[in-house]
Amino acid sequence: MSDVAAIAPVYKQVLVRVPIGHAFEVFTSGLTRWWPHTHGVGKQPIRAVLMEPRLGGRWLEVGEDGTETPVATIILWEPPHRVVMLWQISAQWKSDATMRSEVDVRFIAEGTELTRVELTHHKFETMGPEAGASMRKDVDGGWPGLMRRFVEEAERSRS
Repeated sequence: MSDVAAIAPVYKQVLVRVPIGHAFEVFTSGLTRWWPHTHGVGKQPIRAVLMEPRLGGRWLEVGEDGTETPVATIILWEPPHRVVMLWQISAQWKSDATMRSEVDVRFIAEGTELTRVELTHHKFETMGPEAGASMRKDVDGGWPGLMRRFVEEAERSRS
């Protein structure tokens, strides 16, 4: 039996001044509104970044030519509280169905108009030690700016 050394998870948390249902909807169904179309793993230029809002749904990039590139697969769907995805991106930032790090996003109501969103990206060791460490470093630096964009869109689009 071989032991695989764990790679520390990346944990990010934001507070967004919107009800929990709106926060969940913007993060999932509204992904194309806040995810930068310059941050892609598929064919460029990107027309849309979509999440199919259901168990087994995919996170997809859609190129302007209609090419679909899978980014993740939803393995837990509990609206408006939680979504967990298999992040299927290699350390070279290419779509790869064999990759199995996970992104676990939890939405916690802190009141009727305030939601705490906790994102944990983990299981990098499933990529192998070098690739996992590389991916961890990249996402640790990337998620803060992405979460800021999410908060801005959620608060801007609030009904």
